[in-house]
Amino acid sequence: MSLPTFSAKSTAEDVAATFGERIRGKTVLVTGTSINGIGFETARVLAKYAGLVIITGYNTERLNLSAEAIKKETPSANIRQLVLDLSSLTAVRKAAAEVNEYPEPLHVIIHNAAAGGSATLNPTVDGLEPRMATALTGPFLLTKLLSQKLLTSSSPDFTPRVVVVSSIAHAFGPHGVDLANIAHPDPAKYHNGDAYFQAKAAGILFASELSRRAKDKINAYSLHPGGIMTNINQKGQDKLDLISMGILTPEGLPDESKGAWKTMGEGAATTIVAAFDSRLDDKSGAYLDDCVVANEKVAPHSSNAETASKLWEITEEIVGEKFAF
Repeated sequence: MSLPTFSAKSTAEDVAATFGERIRGKTVLVTGTSINGIGFETARVLAKYAGLVIITGYNTERLNLSAEAIKKETPSANIRQLVLDLSSLTAVRKAAAEVNEYPEPLHVIIHNAAAGGSATLNPTVDGLEPRMATALTGPFLLTKLLSQKLLTSSSPDFTPRVVVVSSIAHAFGPHGVDLANIAHPDPAKYHNGDAYFQAKAAGILFASELSRRAKDKINAYSLHPGGIMTNINQKGQDKLDLISMGILTPEGLPDESKGAWKTMGEGAATTIVAAFDSRLDDKSGAYLDDCVVANEKVAPHSSNAETASKLWEITEEIVGEKFAF
């Protein structure tokens, strides 16, 4: 069967319809699924085909709203809510233990969650910078704790996948991840924008190193979803920073003169490509943009194998567990 060529204008619905049979019966865990976000759109569309979609978040009220919205559109959807605070290693361990008790297999983890910004450093309960905790240490530990469940879902037709939603903004930081600052972040070095850039760079490095170490037992991908007006950039310090950068207008609206903005459906399309497109089976470790492999768009500091390996080892030390295959 000839598969369509996806592009920046492709939607999550387009991609899921193409790979509906491949998605059917699969269990997918999606982090960060609040309404008006890419994660919600991803979960909403996958729920039309998947055997089980696990939606996660730290706010039970938002989780309930997301589940209700999905069920209202697709009454047959099998949705399970999981309370998960990626900024707390203790909370991650609790959530992982719950998932490991599920009778269903686990085929795909989509690390979509992101932390909002702040003008000053507000460390997590573990003393980490919140964006880095949500983009790296939390997902790293969750993946590690669920890796055996992922591995046992492998079949001749499907290798389990881990998808990391990053951003082209990873390249805006000139030096990438400050390895010396992860375990013990220095308030004097903190800048909201740079924290975001570093967190997105860390996600790319994590996905590439996971791919290398898993040796085809788990396929991992990172991606840029595009410019989307999600809930996270409509408030607080993030909104102020985007206005000061000229990405949003003074009124807080997308500035179309600075580049094309995507709809929520277009934004989630690349995530579903990364999770299920069969043409990526032999391209583990790839970075995607506009629904296609775009490794050439990764900044040198985020494609350095030595940096990726060091970051992995530092993260192992932070979470207090070795992650090996």
